[in-house]
Amino acid sequence: MKLSARNQIPGTVTAIAKGATTSHVSIDIGGTTVMAAITNEAVADLDLAVGKPAYAVIKASDVMVGVED
Repeated sequence: MKLSARNQIPGTVTAIAKGATTSHVSIDIGGTTVMAAITNEAVADLDLAVGKPAYAVIKASDVMVGVED
């Protein structure tokens, strides 16, 4: 897999919640869960299933940082 996104984090699919057109896919990346909203078609094309390995790929033009007071 070659992508221009630098943030490619390997993990394991822990849940897939399918809606009418969009699925919410949860990926465990070492104790932290990342959730992605992708089309149901993409879930099928990628053959995603709970327990399978997957990458959380994050590409953003801006990243915000926050701290607690």
